[in-house]
Amino acid sequence: MAGEAQRRSQWPLALTLLVALTGLVVLWFYDWRNGVLVFAGAVGLAAVLRATLSDTAAGLLQIRSRMFDTGFLILTATAIAVLGLIIPN
Repeated sequence: MAGEAQRRSQWPLALTLLVALTGLVVLWFYDWRNGVLVFAGAVGLAAVLRATLSDTAAGLLQIRSRMFDTGFLILTATAIAVLGLIIPN
């Protein structure tokens, strides 16, 4: 039973990785800029999930304190999105 509860607590990470993988597919096969923005959205989604879920529900998204994790993920998502937008074609 503990294994099932542990697997259920990993849905935030799985969802984030699924969106990030979608961004990488878009980047590779379609348009690199849109793929980068989808990838930045995945990191932003991780920040929102980490900020809103409890420590046990966040699963492997919890690395340090909630404030540090959320701030770092927001900063990373913003940096990826800005770089994706300002790099010329």
